[in-house]
Amino acid sequence: MSNLVAIVGRPNVGKSTLFNRLTQSRQAITDETAGVTRDRHYGKSEWGGVEFSIIDTGGYITGSDDIFEGEIRKQVELAIDEASIILFLVDAKDGITDLDIDVVHILRKTEKKVLLVVNKTDNSKLLEEAVEFYNLGIGEYFPISSISGSGTGELLDELILNFNEESATEELDIPRFAIIGRPNVGKSSFINSLIGKDQNIVTNIAGTTRDSLNTRFNKFGLDFYLVDTAGVRKKKKVHEDLEFYSVMRAIRAIEYSDVCILMIDATRGFETQDQRIFHIADRNKKGIVILVNKWDLIKKDTNSTKNFEEQIKRQISPFVDIPIMFVSATEKQRLLKSLEISVNVWKNRTQKISTSELNETMLEIIEKTPPPAIKGKYIKIKYCTMLPTPTPTFAFFANLPQYIKEPYKRFIENKIREKYNFTGVPITIYFRQK
Repeated sequence: MSNLVAIVGRPNVGKSTLFNRLTQSRQAITDETAGVTRDRHYGKSEWGGVEFSIIDTGGYITGSDDIFEGEIRKQVELAIDEASIILFLVDAKDGITDLDIDVVHILRKTEKKVLLVVNKTDNSKLLEEAVEFYNLGIGEYFPISSISGSGTGELLDELILNFNEESATEELDIPRFAIIGRPNVGKSSFINSLIGKDQNIVTNIAGTTRDSLNTRFNKFGLDFYLVDTAGVRKKKKVHEDLEFYSVMRAIRAIEYSDVCILMIDATRGFETQDQRIFHIADRNKKGIVILVNKWDLIKKDTNSTKNFEEQIKRQISPFVDIPIMFVSATEKQRLLKSLEISVNVWKNRTQKISTSELNETMLEIIEKTPPPAIKGKYIKIKYCTMLPTPTPTFAFFANLPQYIKEPYKRFIENKIREKYNFTGVPITIYFRQK
């Protein structure tokens, strides 16, 4: 199932640069000042046909009164706890430091696979001197330069060999719904209200990931797995309010699900953290339903729901074709309705449109509104098809696909959404050479 890789190490060893190299992005801020990576970053990567996720943790600092640095230490411990594989990054120019040894002490407590990565081996002298890292007692090391990329191929070859191929053969082909959101928004109450105490309805199947519990829900004509992230394994010494913690948990659940039910707290509004979790689900191309919980606690007027909905859509734009439901887990208001809507989103996500029907519908629209000409060149789209992928993906074949710009792509997506029901589902559109 999903493979999560955590990059850990003391500040300034090049974690963010390595993260950018592996995800081929400029997502993390890189700066010479220690501790600049205040925001953990999460990205997708692929090597040798294997897809995996990467989390970039902040630097590991010890013996400091700075609260921020204490948080980073907790983040590293959490990353170690949640990830499948740990990349422990050290700096060839500095050699072994006391902080590196501190990190090793934490890593010794884990059963997880740890790959020791010696960064900044930018010349043959540093490459030779890197041999001192054998003294850390972790075994084999991988010399790399995250700036130039040298050595990263060998590291990735080794990395993908260590992923577990977990088989989910014993599980039924029914949808998986993950209940995601920040801590204390009511995920546990929602699940408890649904499951109740009637044990005939649910069977706990040990999840194939070690920390998300799959609960079979089979009543009222609905049948699916609930992937529960709420309080599955209470962490020792972890404060529930730790932002990093909720993002890590959400990532595991999101990757393991078909539809994500994102719960937010009506009394707090749609916060930055909710937005971040939403975008992770969107980036993973999962179906999404937003539940505004604790709606019973809000003073309402005639426009309350409309205003709240508009505010959420502003924050999640441009992908706004999302069902938003106002519920109360404790009062059991509209919970069943929200499940029915989640099932519909799953159906939308798994629907297939035949090539003949798609061409008949879309080519007529394209003929009426073709892509704008660029430098006197006319773009002709002659054919389109829905690709056989797990999530809705469309390919449009054109004579000059490189000239088709983002606004036209959005126009095509909106037309597909108008004609077919893809509510709650991210769709991908490619323009390819005819």
